[in-house]
Amino acid sequence: MTLSRMPTPPASVLIAGAHVLDPRAGHDEILDVLVRDGEVAEVGKDIAPPAGVELVDAAGAHLFPAFVDPHVHLRVPGQEHKEDLETGTRAAAAGGFCAVIGMPNTSPPIDSASVLRSVRELAEAHARVPVGFLAAATVGQRGESLTEMAELRDAGALGFTDDGLPIASANVLRRALQYQRLCGGVVALHEEDPTLSGDGMMHEGSVSALLGLAGIPSISESTVIARDAAIAAYEEGRVHVQHLSAAESVQAVAAAKAAGVRVTAEVTPHHLVLTHEDVRTLDTALKFNPPARAERDRTALVDALRDGTIDCVATDHAPHAPHEKEVPFEEAPMGTTGLETAFAALNTFLVEPGVLTLDLVVERMTAGGAHFGLPEPRIAVGAPANLALVGLDRAWQPIEAGYESRSENCCFHERELRGRVLMTVAAGAIAYRERSFALSAA
Repeated sequence: MTLSRMPTPPASVLIAGAHVLDPRAGHDEILDVLVRDGEVAEVGKDIAPPAGVELVDAAGAHLFPAFVDPHVHLRVPGQEHKEDLETGTRAAAAGGFCAVIGMPNTSPPIDSASVLRSVRELAEAHARVPVGFLAAATVGQRGESLTEMAELRDAGALGFTDDGLPIASANVLRRALQYQRLCGGVVALHEEDPTLSGDGMMHEGSVSALLGLAGIPSISESTVIARDAAIAAYEEGRVHVQHLSAAESVQAVAAAKAAGVRVTAEVTPHHLVLTHEDVRTLDTALKFNPPARAERDRTALVDALRDGTIDCVATDHAPHAPHEKEVPFEEAPMGTTGLETAFAALNTFLVEPGVLTLDLVVERMTAGGAHFGLPEPRIAVGAPANLALVGLDRAWQPIEAGYESRSENCCFHERELRGRVLMTVAAGAIAYRERSFALSAA
C-alpha cells in the first residue's frame, strides 16, 4: 500500500440530514449517509439508526467527499520544529482532507529508499490521515544525478519531484522522464528559472517597484513550463506542474494539453485569491514561492480551474516556526500554511460571490490524488468512508480559532472566512471533530 497511517478503529456512524454534494456520485440533495465498519453502507432518506451506530445530526451542514492534497510539506525528517507527521496530518484532518502527499525537500531529503521507508514507518505510527510521499528526482535535490527511481517506487514513492527547486538541466529532466517511463509514477515539477527569479521575493510589478523589493517575473515560471512540456512530449513522459501562478503559465499548460502532452497542473487557494497588492502590508505570511501575482494572473488561474486547464487544487502547505517568519520581509523564508483554510478560503472568496460553483470546488479539491494513482473519494455504497462535514455558514477567523498545525504562518490568518469543517472521516475512521460540534454531536 502506498499510503501510510496510524492504526485507527473504523467508524460506524449515521450522518443524518446533511446536504450531500458529490459531483462524481451524482448527489446534490438532503440525504442520510450510514457508515459501518469504515465503509459507506447506505445512502438515502430517513435511514433508521442501527444499534451501536453513533448518530450525528447534520441538519444544516453539507457533506462532501473528503479532499485530497497532492502537495504538502510535513517537514519530516529533520525540520520537526516547523511540523511533524502528527501535527501536519491533524491540520489536514481539520481542513477536511482524507489524504495528503508529502514533498521530499526535508533534511535529509527523501532521496533514498531507506529514508522513504523511515518516514513511512513514522506515518504508520503518527499520521491521523493517510499519507503518501513523493521522492526526490535527483540526489540531494541538487539537480545533477538521478535518484534510484525504481527502488524508490518499490519502496512506495508515488512519484518524483525536486519541489522547492526546479530541475534546471533539461538533460537531467529528460533522463528522469526516460527512467519514469520504465518505473512508473509521475514527475512533479517546480517550474522556475533561477537565472530569472534570482533573489526575488515577490511578484515583479508595480508593487515590488513601490516597495523597493526584488521581483520575480512571471516568465521565470512560464518559460520553464514550455521547455519541460516539450521534453515530456518528446519522451512521452508524464509530468505534473506544481503551484501555477501566472497567466502565461496557464497558456503554456493549455498549449501543452492541446498538443497531447501528458501533463496535469495544480493551483493553490492563495494564488486563486490573493494578488501582489496584498503584499503591501509586508506580512511575511504573504511571502511564498511562486509569489502572488497581478489581478490578471489571478483571474486567469480561476478561469483555468473552471475550464479544466488546471486539474486540481493543492495547498502547498509550508509551515515555518515563528522565529523564522517574525523577521523583516526580506529575511523571511518563503511559504504559507494552508491545510486548515483551503476550503474556507475558496468558499468565502470564490464560491459565495458566484465566481466558482460549489460542486466544481469540491471536484477539484478531491481530484489531486488521482494524478498520482490514488482513488478519487466518493460517497457511494461500498466505498471507503472519506467524508468532510462542513458548516458552510460558519464564520471564523483562523488567528482566533487557533491551528492544529505546529506553525501559524497562514496567509489568511486575519481574514474572516466562511465554511468550517465540523468532522472528517478519513479511510473509514473519524480523524477530526470540530470542538463545539463534538460536544453537541457525540
